[in-house]
Order: sequence, then structure tokens, then C-alpha cells
Amino acid sequence: MTKADLIEEVSRVVEMTRKDSEVIVESIFDSVVKSLRSGDKIEIRGFGSFRTRQRQARIGRNPKTGDRVDVPAKRIPYFKPSKELKDLVNTDSAKAVTAAPQPAAGPGPSA
Repeated sequence: MTKADLIEEVSRVVEMTRKDSEVIVESIFDSVVKSLRSGDKIEIRGFGSFRTRQRQARIGRNPKTGDRVDVPAKRIPYFKPSKELKDLVNTDSAKAVTAAPQPAAGPGPSA
């Protein structure tokens, strides 16, 4: 699903104009980014939590030339899904697998 798909879905479900839905989706994303930049943790019950993690400085390698490159320390965004989200994803995939047509059994033993 892309951002445009998400905007369309919000527009359809809430019965708003696409422009109003775009403002809502953009506001949510902007709020998440602003909170992560300031070092806050975002927790959405039943969905998951966003936070940043610190990566240490390291020495990397340029894959093209093989030269050593200093990679500076940085913060990276991290998402941890909630137990409910994990269960929903696994339940839906399990249903899809069990709903798939089973291969026909081959001929039984000859008598």
C-alpha cells in the first residue's frame, strides 16, 4: 500500500474529499516524524510503537572500490508491532493458507 492508496482509503471510509483526507494523513505522518526527531516514543495501542535507536560509529567498506569508509553514529527509526498486530497478521495468513485449495490426492494403492 502506498501513501496515495492510504489517502484514497481514508477518503472512501470517512466519506471526505481526497484533499481533506490527504491533510489528515500528512498531519499524522508529520506528527510521527516530529516526535521521533525530538526523541519521543510514539505508542499506538493495538498497532505498535515507534522509537529511535542509536547506531554506533563504525568502519564500513565502499562496495565499488573496496576502500574503508568511516560511517558516523546516527539515530534510526524503529517500529515494534504490538502483539495484537502480530496476531492479526498471522491469523489472516493462516486463514489464507487453509482456504487455499488443497491438491487432489493421487490415485490410491492398486488393488
